[in-house]
Amino acid sequence: MRVLKFGGTSVGSAASLERVREIVAGQGEPFPVVVTSAHSGVTDELLAQARNAAKGKFSLRRLRRRHKELLAELGVDFELVAPLLAELGDLLRGLSLVRELTPRSLDLVASFGERMAVRGIAAFLRAGGLPAEAIDAYDLGLRTDSAFTIANPLPESLRDVGKALKQRRGTIPVVTGFIAKDKHGDITTLGRSGSDFTATLVGAAAGVDEVQIWTDVDGVMTADPRLVKSAKSVPVLSIAEASELAYYGARVIHPATMVPAVENRIPVRVLNTSHPELPGTVILAEIPSTRRVVKSVAYKSGVILITVESSRMLLQPGFMAKIFEVFARYDMSVDLVATSEVTVSVTVDSDDGLDGVVADLSSFSKVAVERDLAQVSIVGEGIRERVGVAAEVFATLKRARTPVRLISHGGTKINISFLVDDDMVKRTVRGLHRTFFE
Repeated sequence: MRVLKFGGTSVGSAASLERVREIVAGQGEPFPVVVTSAHSGVTDELLAQARNAAKGKFSLRRLRRRHKELLAELGVDFELVAPLLAELGDLLRGLSLVRELTPRSLDLVASFGERMAVRGIAAFLRAGGLPAEAIDAYDLGLRTDSAFTIANPLPESLRDVGKALKQRRGTIPVVTGFIAKDKHGDITTLGRSGSDFTATLVGAAAGVDEVQIWTDVDGVMTADPRLVKSAKSVPVLSIAEASELAYYGARVIHPATMVPAVENRIPVRVLNTSHPELPGTVILAEIPSTRRVVKSVAYKSGVILITVESSRMLLQPGFMAKIFEVFARYDMSVDLVATSEVTVSVTVDSDDGLDGVVADLSSFSKVAVERDLAQVSIVGEGIRERVGVAAEVFATLKRARTPVRLISHGGTKINISFLVDDDMVKRTVRGLHRTFFE
């Protein structure tokens, strides 16, 4: 038995949903569990209208037209989702009257995308002869705490989900990703990559053989195919490698969403809905060592480098703690860190709160801020142990005439990261890809 999760682009058009139906039908018995996101663009529109309503004005015109046209193409009756749109209209009208948008009401508005999607998709699968049934995840028993917009599943809810799925054997449950309910019955959402999280939670609850994440890419790639035309999918990744790549900007599922599958040693496979014949990338808790140490070259643009300089930091206990307490005060996450006797350099990927950080740091040190930088990382198990990898990286940078602003190697055994100017990214990534993969 498998869980098949389809993302927004995979369920975003009649043509893509035809492919989804073929993929699901090809699974045979035992039937899979299908977890789906909202149709592409719908969640963004829902959130936009929620914010508009809090300002006193909203419109459901685009959402209504989007679903009406898509369902018509699928041959599905629009009346399946019309009551939900009516309920959404009442909710937004209420928000426009009170002129207030709380995290609780934002989650409720956001939930309508998945709730409408599963009803139309299940009907489309049934029209193709498949025993599909639309189910809201909370009706399976998926419960969370009340941390709206970033809710955490309650461990005991997996037992309830597992029991509920056993009672539905012989059908294809089409389950809402992203949403759940708390113990008070309020709808919650699981945060970033929430539908992937739902898939691995359901997989762990049902004890499936594999969780498949169907997207619009051929798996996890050796580099961004928009920069490197010769990029190929990586056959196998460890959870550590996948987590690093996700953090450093590669298009892979968020590491936190894989935890339920990893803890239960369930493989997670990333596949392309448009090319289902391709093997994709399988992510495992542990992988055997291979001759090819480097798995992928990732990059992240828009990085900001902050350098704190103070002669008073020399041999001063607690100075580093003082610096990072400032970043914590403004809720800023720090990535790369490099130190010398009198300087500390750190990177951040957002300028939210930066003015406050700089002002506070300036009270006891000299602060310099550099923008328009990019972080490039090569990722792979055993990079630190394999002799010559760093030498190949630096030789490539020399050939590409790429000046490096900061280097991090050794903080983790599976990546080497460095900063370059934003306009050097293409040249750098392509050069490294040639060195390690071509």
